Amino acid sequence: MNSRINNNIKHMHGFLLIDKPVDWTSHDVVGYLRKVLGIKKIGHAGTLDPFATGLLIVGIGRGATKQLDQFKNLHKTYEATLELGATSDTQDSTGIITPYDFDTTPDIHEVEQVLKTFLGKQQQIPPMHSAKKVNGKKLYKLARKGMEIEREAHDIEIFEIKLLNYDFPELRIHVECSVGTYIRTLAYDIGLKLGTGAHCKELRRTGIGPYHIDNALSPEEITHENVEKNFFEY
Repeated sequence: MNSRINNNIKHMHGFLLIDKPVDWTSHDVVGYLRKVLGIKKIGHAGTLDPFATGLLIVGIGRGATKQLDQFKNLHKTYEATLELGATSDTQDSTGIITPYDFDTTPDIHEVEQVLKTFLGKQQQIPPMHSAKKVNGKKLYKLARKGMEIEREAHDIEIFEIKLLNYDFPELRIHVECSVGTYIRTLAYDIGLKLGTGAHCKELRRTGIGPYHIDNALSPEEITHENVEKNFFEY
C-alpha cells in the first residue's frame, strides 16, 4: 500500500455495517479492522455476545467514533433459536447445560400464547454473565468467580415477537425490542412460562433501527481499497 492511500485512510471517517462472525467478540471486530486499516480510532455502537452473530455498527475515524451514541438507543431486531427442556447457567449455549424436569411438551398453540405474553413494556433482570456493571464491576467477572449478586430489574419493551418455527426441542423466534433487552434472559423466561426450561442456542441480530443485516459485510471483506465506498448514509 502506498503512502498516499495510507494517508487518505487515516483522515477518513464514516460508518460500516458489519456482520459479526460467531465466536468473535465485538472488540475482536474493532481490533481486526484497526490492524487491517491502520487506524486506531475505531469503535462500535452496541455489543454482541461472542456466541451471537449479526449486525454491528462500526465507526471508522475520530469523526465517526464521536457520533456512535446516536445509534445506541435504536430498536434492535433478532432471530433466536431456543432449546427447550434444558437451562444454562449463562442462559445460552456456552454455559453449563442442565436438563429441566418437566411434565408435558407444549404444543404450538401453547407456545404462541406464551410468546404473546411478552409483548409490551416490562422489567427484566440482567443476567450475571453480562457486561453490565454493578458498583463499578462487570457482572460476568463476578460470575466467573462463582459469585452471584442481586441485580435491579430495568425497563425494556418488546415491540414484536413471533414464532418462526417450532420443532421440539427447538423454538425459533423473531424479536424486535428496545435497547437493553437481553434475548438470553427472554429465552430463559419463555422456558419458565412454558414449564420446560430453555436457553438461547443461537442468536443473530438482523437489524438496528433502519439498518439491516442484508447490507452488512463480514470483517474480512473490508479492505483499504473498499472501506470508504462501503460507508453508509445516516
